[in-house]
Amino acid sequence: MTDLTEQFSAYGRWRMHAAEAVSRLRTWLSRNDVGDAQSDMRLQYLLERLYDDRLTVAFVAEFSRGKSELINAVFFADRGDRILPSSSGRTTMCPTELQWTKGATPELRLLPIRTRARGTPVSELKRYPEEWVVLPLESADTAELQLALARVGQTEKVSAEEAAALGFAVDLEGKGGIAPDADGRIEIPSWRHALIQFPHPLLEQGLVVLDTPGLNAIGAEPELTLSMLPNAHAVLFILAADTGVTQSDLAIWRDYVQAGGARQHGRMVVLNKIDGLWDGLRDDARIESEISRQIDAVAATLGVGREAVFPVSAQKGLVARIQNDAALLERSRIPQLERALAEDVLPARQEIVRDDTLAETGEVAACTRTLLEARLASLREQLQELTDLRGKNQSVIEYMMRKIRSEKEEFEQGLQKYYAVRSVFSDLTNNLFAHMGLDALRNETRRTREAMLESSFTRGLRDAMEGYFRNLRANLQRSTTEIGEITRMLDSMYKRFSVEHGLKLSAPESFSTLRYEKELERLEAAFDRQLNTALTLVTTEKHALTQKFFETVAVQARRTFEVANRDVEQWLRAVMSPLETQVREYQIQLKRRLESVKRIHEATDTLENRVEELKQSEQAVCALLDELAVLQDGVAAALGAPPAGRKAQAAERAAA
Repeated sequence: MTDLTEQFSAYGRWRMHAAEAVSRLRTWLSRNDVGDAQSDMRLQYLLERLYDDRLTVAFVAEFSRGKSELINAVFFADRGDRILPSSSGRTTMCPTELQWTKGATPELRLLPIRTRARGTPVSELKRYPEEWVVLPLESADTAELQLALARVGQTEKVSAEEAAALGFAVDLEGKGGIAPDADGRIEIPSWRHALIQFPHPLLEQGLVVLDTPGLNAIGAEPELTLSMLPNAHAVLFILAADTGVTQSDLAIWRDYVQAGGARQHGRMVVLNKIDGLWDGLRDDARIESEISRQIDAVAATLGVGREAVFPVSAQKGLVARIQNDAALLERSRIPQLERALAEDVLPARQEIVRDDTLAETGEVAACTRTLLEARLASLREQLQELTDLRGKNQSVIEYMMRKIRSEKEEFEQGLQKYYAVRSVFSDLTNNLFAHMGLDALRNETRRTREAMLESSFTRGLRDAMEGYFRNLRANLQRSTTEIGEITRMLDSMYKRFSVEHGLKLSAPESFSTLRYEKELERLEAAFDRQLNTALTLVTTEKHALTQKFFETVAVQARRTFEVANRDVEQWLRAVMSPLETQVREYQIQLKRRLESVKRIHEATDTLENRVEELKQSEQAVCALLDELAVLQDGVAAALGAPPAGRKAQAAERAAA
């Protein structure tokens, strides 16, 4: 087992331990009836993310750079042979995902290339198995596996018109697209996308390997460049040491890997085929000098630091692992690349998962602790009241009943304000979704489509597409204003109930739309590079351009707004939940106080019994607070974070 496999396995175990700790917290909340529907939903969603966490590593290169060989060397050498087809020329003709889902059947799923003509994105077609050609995989038989996976590279020849209709760039000289053969035919991939379900130790831990085609094919599937590559946790850009950085390499790097910006986290350059320097005529010093010179040249051309360039020999690394040749493996430098991959990608992903998990469980625990502290304060208040009644006459008890009834009436008057706030909250929520909701997005999409189809000139097409982004940003900005109003209104209500009725309510959590604005900016930048160019606008027929815009850009914008809607709905429930829970708890405690005094008024001999009951209830709530602190610290321990439960409990008690 390689260091990379061990670290991925450790990451998988870490996630499972975290999920078990979160599950214990969720079960405890339900068993002790101290949670609410919102808290349970948040923890359930968190558990789903932990169990289904995926870490995507994408391999990007022009053809004949040794990309598939590198995947074989890093991930599948334990099979004793190549798994992915690796030979000179084009072997990967369509985007290919290698993954494993627990309980799945080993299979190869191939999406026919002609599904492009229907304008349905791959992400949507993944929901419909009948759209795919499915081939079972015998994972135990390497030869059969190789034969099946070789189908990823299948091609067919079509007319230039059909190739263009399917989204492929056609160029008679082969510079800006695929050149036709002597018969005027164009060779295109037979498949649009491939999904390989394959049981492997790394894939079982949630790794997804994304193998991409070369320049002419990669640009023909905008969903790959607008969504899959930008969202990959790591992108390995492979060059060949014998060719250096060619113009097509540079086009892929600028347009699809770096996307015109600064180096993103997890982006690595792999300089493959350094074994070409092992010609027997150069000594080690000259070989090292040549490699160093090539690293400098590549780093300068791509605008990255030397530390981002990794010279390797994928072919020698694969051979070394199959033959258990430690010296050859070290010379191939594959282990250095794997260490960098593990050290650059895994800790970053682990930190994100840790922060998200701590934030979610911390907020749920804080709400629960506040509820229990309020319950404890009420019990102690009742206990003090009843203790003070010892030896008192009936008139004192009657006074106490009147006092509690007066508090109840005051609280019910406060509830009228609470219900009024709920009504305003509902109106503001409706206003928020009028701007951010999916109906608003659909209306904007419809208006943009109509404007594009009605346009007679290039300027009109460009204005419509640019207006789409401008209007979506405006909707997010208006949403931010509505969110601010909601937050200020709830903050005022929280403070009022805290002052007037002693409820323990901290300021409502804020919500920011910045991440969705940033995603729209990224999407617009990709749109400007790939569609909003003078050449594309002039050479692409209006209906084809409209279809391409809505199949790619609009689909990604919809996904961004779907996530935004899901997140804001969860936030709205979360900011109202503490107030609703404590209002309900306060009503229950008022009712119990009044009933207690009533019973004592009717039979004074029940006073001592009730005092004892309250003492036991007090001890039970204290025990629940201790258990909550232990569970919260258990989540932190599973995540490798400092304990937080005991500290929070101590802070609460100090403040009290």
